[in-house]
Amino acid sequence: MGNNEPILLVSGLPRSGTSMMMRMLSEGGVPAFTDNRRVADKDNPGGYFELEKVKSLGEDSGWIEDAAGKATKIVSMLLPKLPNAHRYKIIFLRRDLEEILMSQKKMLERSGKVVSDQEQNDLRTYFSYHLKNTIEWLTDTSYIDVLFVNYKDVLQEPVRVARSIADFVGTEMNIEAMVSVVDSSLYRQRAVDAE
Repeated sequence: MGNNEPILLVSGLPRSGTSMMMRMLSEGGVPAFTDNRRVADKDNPGGYFELEKVKSLGEDSGWIEDAAGKATKIVSMLLPKLPNAHRYKIIFLRRDLEEILMSQKKMLERSGKVVSDQEQNDLRTYFSYHLKNTIEWLTDTSYIDVLFVNYKDVLQEPVRVARSIADFVGTEMNIEAMVSVVDSSLYRQRAVDAE
């Protein structure tokens, strides 16, 4: 793989719509780089599209060589561990922070974990700080091109968003197939002003 060929990544905070974006890309014609270990469930009925190797990015980045021509999901906390020997195109999902927190809490409760108000507040503080720093880093890093995509925009204007993604990726994509993935019934945790 030549170092000039950008690696396509999908990123964002947990519960920000990254799995939906991976499915859109996959249906649109960009294969997902996944090991299919984490199976679909009530929280992500369309699947998670995860690759276990991504979690150990700091210790082993060899898998990046195999990511060319595919889309790989990476949680935003791991982005600074990306080796700068490559160029990256990153589709970064933005979602209302309260919606993310509600969705995360609901997912944890489904798995039997009780989330206290203090834990929720701590997570809110951490996510806010992390998001601000990550967005600054993404926009200031020379080897990264980033497309910020708002979760709510995907649900409300899927055709426009799908076209902007195809333009960003720089390849012919099946817009209709991408749009067919978008399921507004899965928009279950909404901020008060999101109605």
